[in-house]
Amino acid sequence: MEELASVGDLRICWSALGDPAAEPMVLVMGLGFQLVHWPDGLCRSLADAGYRVIRFDNRDAGRSTHLPGARYTLSDLAGDTAGLLDVLGIGSAHVVGASMGGMIAQVLAVEHPERVRSLASLMSTTGRRGVGGTSWRVLRHALSRRPRTVEEAVERRVRVFRSVGSTGFPHDVEELRGANRLAYERDGDARGGRRRQHRAVRAAGDRTEALRRVSVPTVVVHGTADRMCAVSGGRATAAAIPGARLELIEGMGHDLPPGVWPRIVGAVAANAARA
Repeated sequence: MEELASVGDLRICWSALGDPAAEPMVLVMGLGFQLVHWPDGLCRSLADAGYRVIRFDNRDAGRSTHLPGARYTLSDLAGDTAGLLDVLGIGSAHVVGASMGGMIAQVLAVEHPERVRSLASLMSTTGRRGVGGTSWRVLRHALSRRPRTVEEAVERRVRVFRSVGSTGFPHDVEELRGANRLAYERDGDARGGRRRQHRAVRAAGDRTEALRRVSVPTVVVHGTADRMCAVSGGRATAAAIPGARLELIEGMGHDLPPGVWPRIVGAVAANAARA
């Protein structure tokens, strides 16, 4: 069940599963994506591993507040995460971020270290130039025309995922269509929000030196076939954070197909157990 929380001037949409008394684990999604893009099966596996799993829509995505004309930073997005923890009465949580969500999780660990029990950065990067680059095959999708119907939007996202997705694992295309159809129904005009989030990423700069201050147990998970954020981004993140463990998954791209769930759950749970 989805709920709305008042975080400052924003309304943040969130949902949770698992034992309410279990250790909290917060999942932070990437640029332009929503809580529904965390696969249900992956979330259930994390809950079965002993965590209360909390998903939410970042500002400018899904059912959370959209901010036309606004400018904000990754620090603001990290502050939203900390604010949601406040509303939920959670002092600290295990934090898992994917793509831009990994960047937000990194900033949260740097700027709000008391809120992070452990950090998992998935398919993300440090912001340093020259690492974590995007293939031209992916960038061309940004030039496509705006979809006019829900079916056009869904099929466009399917094409994007085929471009950026895992080459070494099968895709559940129908599950992907279902998630993106639901995302369109929740937020039918997401392009403006994506652009504002992208502006925040571009303005963030290099976090390498700041990441050296992260002291919580950290695991960095990255696919060797990631064309959206090259594996060099994961390597750089792991190198920047003292004691971080690097988990490279052969054939994984910039997605979360069922075949990678056991590796991700195992890496995240083992890292959380170090906290």
